[in-house]
Amino acid sequence: MNSMSNSYAQAGVDTHAGDLAVELMKAAVSNTHGPQVVGGFGGFAGLFDVSALKRFDRPLLATSTDGVGTKVAIAQAIDKHDTIGQDLVGMVVDDIIVVGATPLFMTDYIACGKVVPRRIADIVAGIARACSDTGTALIGGETAEHPGLLGPDDYDVAGAAVGAVEADGLLGAHLVEDGDVVLALASSGLHSNGFSLVRHILAGRGIGYSDASAELGGVVGEVLLEPTRLYTSPLLRVLGDPALAGAIHSLSHVTGGGIAANLARVLPQGSWVEVDRSSWSPAPVFRVLSDMAGSTLESSEGTWNLGIGMFAVVKADAAGAVSAALTADGIPTWQAGVVSLGARDLAGFEQGAKGVDGGAVRLVGTYAG
Repeated sequence: MNSMSNSYAQAGVDTHAGDLAVELMKAAVSNTHGPQVVGGFGGFAGLFDVSALKRFDRPLLATSTDGVGTKVAIAQAIDKHDTIGQDLVGMVVDDIIVVGATPLFMTDYIACGKVVPRRIADIVAGIARACSDTGTALIGGETAEHPGLLGPDDYDVAGAAVGAVEADGLLGAHLVEDGDVVLALASSGLHSNGFSLVRHILAGRGIGYSDASAELGGVVGEVLLEPTRLYTSPLLRVLGDPALAGAIHSLSHVTGGGIAANLARVLPQGSWVEVDRSSWSPAPVFRVLSDMAGSTLESSEGTWNLGIGMFAVVKADAAGAVSAALTADGIPTWQAGVVSLGARDLAGFEQGAKGVDGGAVRLVGTYAG
């Protein structure tokens, strides 16, 4: 038995380091568990009691899976790993809320070249904190050591989550009406998309992630690692407010594909929206990176969120109340457009995305200074 263990260690897999990583993350993960989590921490499979769904007339399960992309390269470059977990939860759980579902539980997967217990614990602690913020139980996960495939300091993270929604509470394009108001919910920065472009721009300028940048207002890597804003809990509070019942018709998470394409996915066919650029001012990080690239903000609208992390399409007579509620809950929100169903020439509009034949969207005007 010892010879086999030694052989595995010689191959580059340290099972003792893996066990230590589990011990270091145990408290953070357990803090996300409520009475619905059955069996506690460390089982082969996570168990979640869904008895509450018996009260639903027609419960629908919603699921999402995603990763963080090449943003992890920046975390690795400056050896800062305590925020990347929030990025993962934002990418996964905030897709669940788009359909109006309440997240139930999440699992994560970390692949690395070498298990460094404190590093793994930092990543998972970030996941756990964000799960707590969104009311999601972190009920399972896996850390896999892949020596020879990944370098000693390399890793990637992914996750999946499950939520539930009553069928007649499902949000989507089927609810959207002529005259609905499109509200923009502010992002915290780049979130977790477009980092291949970010890295390309910085490499072309010879700028390192540990360099200080007066333009960006701090150490480059730390500024870029600003974690993804979490929208789930504020949106659930609006959806659960009796005074705002039925106010939100559809939601769009602005991730890969950019601003127009993601909004078009949650609009009905035959509808169109012009998103007014003058309604907001993109944060300095977007302007600085665009200037470094010698390009315009407009040219990156299909890559970066440029300051909008989520759209809410709402009833016109409730737009002010929804905007005020979200802003008071820490999510700056403003009107960015209005849905129209009238016929018009749609040249220059984005029409649907990712296999969805949705509405048509284009950005118009000039960004506020």
